[in-house]
Amino acid sequence: MSRSATDIDEPGDPEADQPPPGDDHAFLGHPRGLATLSGLEVWERFSFLGMQAILVLYFADTVAHGGLGMDPATAASVSAAYGTMVYLVSVAGGWLADRILGSYRAVLTGGILIACGHYAMAVPTGVMTWVGLGLISAGTGLLKPNVASMVGKLYRTDDQRRDAGFALYYMGINIGAFAGPLITAWLGEHEGWHWGFSAAAIGMTFGLVQYVLGRRHLAGRKHSAEYALAPDAMRRAVWWIVGGLLAFAVIATLLSVVGWLTMGRFVDVLTLVSVIAPVVYFAVMFRSPRVTREERTRLRPYVVLFLASVAFNFILFQAYSTMMLLASTNARTEILGFHFPAGWYASALGAFEVALAPVVAALWSRMGPRQPHASNKIAIGVILGGLSFLLMVIPTSGHAGDAYKMAAWWIVGSYLLLGLGDVLLETSGMSATTKLAPKAYASQTMALWFLSLALANGIQAQVVKVYGHVSNPAYFGVNGAIAVAVGLAVIAMAPWLRRTMHPVH
Repeated sequence: MSRSATDIDEPGDPEADQPPPGDDHAFLGHPRGLATLSGLEVWERFSFLGMQAILVLYFADTVAHGGLGMDPATAASVSAAYGTMVYLVSVAGGWLADRILGSYRAVLTGGILIACGHYAMAVPTGVMTWVGLGLISAGTGLLKPNVASMVGKLYRTDDQRRDAGFALYYMGINIGAFAGPLITAWLGEHEGWHWGFSAAAIGMTFGLVQYVLGRRHLAGRKHSAEYALAPDAMRRAVWWIVGGLLAFAVIATLLSVVGWLTMGRFVDVLTLVSVIAPVVYFAVMFRSPRVTREERTRLRPYVVLFLASVAFNFILFQAYSTMMLLASTNARTEILGFHFPAGWYASALGAFEVALAPVVAALWSRMGPRQPHASNKIAIGVILGGLSFLLMVIPTSGHAGDAYKMAAWWIVGSYLLLGLGDVLLETSGMSATTKLAPKAYASQTMALWFLSLALANGIQAQVVKVYGHVSNPAYFGVNGAIAVAVGLAVIAMAPWLRRTMHPVH
């Protein structure tokens, strides 16, 4: 009797946990599993960023035109709160994969939840919009932190192809980021917002299908978790999780019914959690007896880099909120006579990152030991993010009202600076995170990074409330200047950072 695919992938299969053989060069010189995981990320980013490119426009559009009729500042705040929730849940997603689900099942479950969420958002009712966003948040929290770890499992520790493999993987992410808004924004503007959400749902479905079909090429695909809890502890954990979710749903429903839990208060609660979580996380690490004195010394500079990440991503995430709102109301949607939806501006960011990532990588390789220290790369990225906002002061200044239209190149130029800053900061920041985190917390380094993204979104959810209530030059000028100041402060601290981060370069 032949063995089924499920049988092959049971824990008893010794190959289920092992990297593919070193001579597996089937995908551009890399293991075949890289094509499966990169393909999944292409479609996940296609759906996630494709939806996010039109989400704030959908929130702010009139009810008669198929939107939710929110004030633009409220729309931007709610959109940022959604991002906060995604990255807060991602912190738990890594733990669930390690202790209960296993990486393969965590990613599969997450992908299914994401697809169901997008299909829910395709239904043209306000209730299904919130149900969909909840499902997408939970699904992304399971999928996002675990796909990257599965990429690492494709290579043995001494495999020289590992860094290049991650470069291909991240290029897939940016391809999805480029393609998603092109489709969803066109459908959203020409056919209706829910048609755009439908495209995101179909894209995620494609990603899931190829993920399941390519599972035999994945290391770490067994059903059990890598660091599974003991059976009794796992049962207790599952009951606590299910009970906690049900209790949260009941309490939230009751508070909504009595009128206390408004949308504004929910946003405020998420911001508060995004502030408390990293403070608690760092306090635990600094006080932990499992952290050595030397590791504690390296944690101090990491706090600086963590805050720099928050400052940059506060600007970056507004590419899908305030910048989208500005583009939809005050930017021309034509280049060289070609008209396009406002949501297409979001694709420019992905396009620049696809184009600039290999250029930056080649530059660092060419410079070798002369390349800037990791802290300076991060600082330059933050400064570029601030400059992308300061650039917007020029075309938004000197107008008597809000009826003006700026040339498309202003938005494109801002995204060019932002994309270059993202390439510099994200790669260096993730690398520094893995190298500076204490060994006792090595498996939770992604959680640290996601907490910086959650905090950036949490702060954004509050700051964007003033968008439209102050002048555009003041809004972009002040926020951009703060980011530049943070970047310059990190550069000023470079001698201390080099000394305390040693031997990390």
